[in-house]
Amino acid sequence: MFDRLEIKVLPPGSRFAAQVRFRVNSEDIVEGAIGEGGRGTYAADLLPAGRPSPLRAADEARRLELGEPECTGGCCGFLSMAVQRFGGIVTWSDWVVPRAAHTGDHSPPPEFHFDACHYDAEVARAESARWEQVHP
Repeated sequence: MFDRLEIKVLPPGSRFAAQVRFRVNSEDIVEGAIGEGGRGTYAADLLPAGRPSPLRAADEARRLELGEPECTGGCCGFLSMAVQRFGGIVTWSDWVVPRAAHTGDHSPPPEFHFDACHYDAEVARAESARWEQVHP
C-alpha cells in the first residue's frame, strides 16, 4: 500500500513568508519530526514561480529541506530527506532531523513510498495552486 501525500501552502504571517506544509497519511511531517514550533520551507523555494518544483522526483536522489525548528535551521539544522523516483514509485528517505528536535519526543519520519502518478499529480496541483493559496 502506498503512502498518501498532501501539500498545503500556508499564507504569509507577520513574521514569516508563505510556507509549505506536508501531510503524509494525514499527519503533519514537520510537526511530527520537529515539534509544534517547527516551520515549513518557504513556498518560494519549493514551489517557485516559472519553473518546476524541486519536489519533482527524478531517477537520481535529491536532498530537500522540508522544515526547520523555531530557533531556525541555521542554529540547529533542517528537517531534510532524499526524494527519488524508482519507476512507478517515489520515495522519501534518509531523513535528517534538526538537533532541537532531539530534546523532545520526536524521531525521524519513516521512509515513505508514493505512487508516482499520484505524487506527480499532487506536486503539479500545488505548483498550479500556489498563488491562490498564498493570496486568498
